[in-house]
Amino acid sequence: MKFTKMHGIGNDYVYVNCFQETVPNPGEVAKRISDRHFGIGSDGLILIKPSEVADFEMEMYNSDGSLGAMCGNGIRCVAKYVYDYGLTDKTRITVATGSGIKTLDLTVEDGRVTLVKVDMGAPILEAERIPVDVTKFAADGKTLRVNGNDYSVTCVSMGNPHCVTCVDDVDGLKIEAVGPDFEHHPAFPDRVNTEFIKVLDRSTVQMRVWERGAGETWACGTGACAVAVACILNGWTKDDVTVKLRGGDLCIQWDRKLDTVFMTGPAEVVFDGIIHI
Repeated sequence: MKFTKMHGIGNDYVYVNCFQETVPNPGEVAKRISDRHFGIGSDGLILIKPSEVADFEMEMYNSDGSLGAMCGNGIRCVAKYVYDYGLTDKTRITVATGSGIKTLDLTVEDGRVTLVKVDMGAPILEAERIPVDVTKFAADGKTLRVNGNDYSVTCVSMGNPHCVTCVDDVDGLKIEAVGPDFEHHPAFPDRVNTEFIKVLDRSTVQMRVWERGAGETWACGTGACAVAVACILNGWTKDDVTVKLRGGDLCIQWDRKLDTVFMTGPAEVVFDGIIHI
């Protein structure tokens, strides 16, 4: 199987061009290739496929083999792949995902995509659609008890569920200890991605993320969008936010007139290869 390893600010996936390749049992393939000791090493597997409703389809699998709905960093890499590898010459494309069709605008320099702006759509705030079981929260509806500690949280879906909470020290957080407790909390029937944040100023937020099915990743595009929405809703930031993740920065804008979130960031090719599956 031919593949290309790519990353969006450190959130890395193995990409397969399914116009040319067939991937049997992709969930199992995702687990195998994601292993950083015995495989290629990645946060998961993304298949680039033909689509009857958009220019392309993106099918993503987490490193544990579970099927994901959407990946903001991953979809930027899809845009770079299809342009750089000659599957399209358009600088505005549509990509079908598990959370709907997304429109992407490509910035091209010297024949290569350097930045991608993604229309991520409207944030979902209704508990049953995120989904969140509000009966598992404290009476105020905003406090969640996790492993004996109370956290003030804001829940948002950007095609997949996110739980945003402020912490005093993002860098020093023992995320591997607390992350799984959020992910598997009974308040989240489909599990949850958890963003631990610190607001630095009215335009800047620091973030680390624990992703369901993958653990800590260096970046999460949908998570950065959820963080921006949460910060704006709580009055902590303006409508344009730079989210600083372990792998780099994403620029997020929530256009409340259009009720859509725009995410802009880079995408990079790491290497091409062939693996026997």
